[in-house]
Amino acid sequence: MSSHAILVLGGTGTVGSRIVRQLSSYHSTADSSSPSYHVLVASRTGSSSSSLDQPQNVQHVTFDWYNQDTWSNPFSASPVPIRSVYLIAPPSLDADRIMTSFVDFARERAARRFVLQSASSIEPGGPAMGKVHSYLRELGSRGELQWAVLRPTWFQQNFADQPSHVKSIKEESKIYSATGEGKIPWVSADDIAAVAVRALTNEVPPNTEYLVLGPELLSYDETAGILSDVLGRKIVHVDLTADGLEQRHQSFGMPENYSKMMSAMDTAIKFGFENRTNDVILAVTGSAPRKFRDYALSAKEAWATGKQ
Repeated sequence: MSSHAILVLGGTGTVGSRIVRQLSSYHSTADSSSPSYHVLVASRTGSSSSSLDQPQNVQHVTFDWYNQDTWSNPFSASPVPIRSVYLIAPPSLDADRIMTSFVDFARERAARRFVLQSASSIEPGGPAMGKVHSYLRELGSRGELQWAVLRPTWFQQNFADQPSHVKSIKEESKIYSATGEGKIPWVSADDIAAVAVRALTNEVPPNTEYLVLGPELLSYDETAGILSDVLGRKIVHVDLTADGLEQRHQSFGMPENYSKMMSAMDTAIKFGFENRTNDVILAVTGSAPRKFRDYALSAKEAWATGKQ
């Protein structure tokens, strides 16, 4: 799998940027001074948000799911053939039609391995990424491509990256959900990226799905307790109704149909859908998954109020 390019769609996002960072440090076993993979970082701007020099094997390209004129950019810009693609969906409930069209587009240009980021709450054949999951599995069963689907649970990083969480923790010392006492195996985006890198680069194609879960089950009440310990002030979990959560999401600019889907996910958590753990991260990467408290300690500045 060396001497080729890997295309990371959504390459400046939460997981994508971490995949790029990990891939950029990969070197061939034959020559440790040379990178094994050329990494194409696809985003709507086609540029890096960092002022630091990029590694020599990283190249930024413009890509927009909703502008098919940009789909060829990575393939024409790459100095070596693109063989592997990391797929992250646009925020749309009908993303499957766009994504399957792009999979076909990339296959026509010799891409042969596709790794999809889906979600633990979306089964194969389900909405959006679920349909893409089924499409990749079907093509894979016919030997037409290599594939993997990552189904991570809720990200630890949500608490510091999502404006709704950051604002409420900083300004109100509260976190909001509609999950009741339901528990979640919160997972680190760094661990998701580590699984993704193996799926993109391992010599043997995965041709399977990975349910990517964190190491411990925590309710929102329990995460609030950990945040309280880390921040040295009381953080309270406010349990909303499903309708109340929809309205809250919409107040931050989320479309109505998407807010209903997100609220339904919280309801599923409330009734135990995410109450599970596994050893996928350890088995695939060889490293133990990160715990929520360790993440909170590393991110505590995101919630600082200036009053401590």
